[in-house]
Amino acid sequence: MAITFQACREEEPGTNVLLPSSLKLEVVLDEEVEGKVDVTATALSANFYSFDFGVDGESQYIESEDGTATYTYEEAGEYIITARAHALQDEFVEVTDTILIEFYTPPVITLPGDSGYRTPTSYDGYTLVWNEEFVGTFLETSNWNYETGTGSSGWGNNELQYYQEENATVDDGKLTIEAREEIIQGSNYTSARLTTQGKQEFQYGRIDIRARSPYGQGIWPALWMLGSDFSTAGWPFCGEIDIMEMVGGTVAGGGDNVVHGTVHWDNDGQYANYGDSKTMPEPLANAFHVYTIIWDESQIAWYIDDVQYNVIDITPAALSEFHQPFFFIVNIAVGGNWPGSPDATTTFPQTMDIDYIRVFQEN
Repeated sequence: MAITFQACREEEPGTNVLLPSSLKLEVVLDEEVEGKVDVTATALSANFYSFDFGVDGESQYIESEDGTATYTYEEAGEYIITARAHALQDEFVEVTDTILIEFYTPPVITLPGDSGYRTPTSYDGYTLVWNEEFVGTFLETSNWNYETGTGSSGWGNNELQYYQEENATVDDGKLTIEAREEIIQGSNYTSARLTTQGKQEFQYGRIDIRARSPYGQGIWPALWMLGSDFSTAGWPFCGEIDIMEMVGGTVAGGGDNVVHGTVHWDNDGQYANYGDSKTMPEPLANAFHVYTIIWDESQIAWYIDDVQYNVIDITPAALSEFHQPFFFIVNIAVGGNWPGSPDATTTFPQTMDIDYIRVFQEN
């Protein structure tokens, strides 16, 4: 950031203009509106301020009495923002800052068919104790529960979708969850959320889930687990293991090609979490990937396509939640605290295809 002092000009013989001093400029990118910046200038002895946002045309020049202004760029690029603290119109000091404007470009999504990574049906030292291969044309209700509605406070995350059974189908050996833009029960979007609570619950082992992700701003798919005491203990006291999450769009730390693996728990009355992520070369929607955790009495490790990217030690007493059976949850959320809302770049419907879920435990 550079400060330039404009030479003062004599208005009358023997009279000098007192220039403002201590000029500072703060530039903040808006997290909700692409291209929008909020600027704040402060200085001593300024009568008013002006801003030049580095774009040709009069519309980008703004005068301000209180030193605040907002401007929305229409094109990506690097721009020099100039703030001036004025004594008079032509008597001022100025400071500049450089801002990089980027716009979210929806990924190029290919039709993957069944391409992508696969894992075997057996491992040395492990026994396959449960697997869901999604054969036939309907879900086995002996394994799965449908959750419906909007939950409490948008399922705890201010999500925008209404979950309904109709958005989950089984065909060609895969479970497909579809997020749609449609108005149901006051919600502008629908999707599906399925659990194995009370039916299939597991403590420790290797868990492989082969799936193809959806994509786009505001789209939030998840393959995850909650402790079996969720109904009585509540969250986060039951513990949560996120095997895979993807937050589409341009949210901080997110994107259509980033997989997140995380755990959540209660730590002496304080919500706690630990996670990490891995950035892949292409959007997760472009192929099937296998999302894996290997979980034992000592740790939980996360993998994508057999490449480890996260691990946590669960031996401390504060992480006792992770030494009990857990059940599966699979869903696509739309909107919410983490991804933000869909926008004009988001296309519907969005689908997540799950090829298999396999649970192996040590012999």
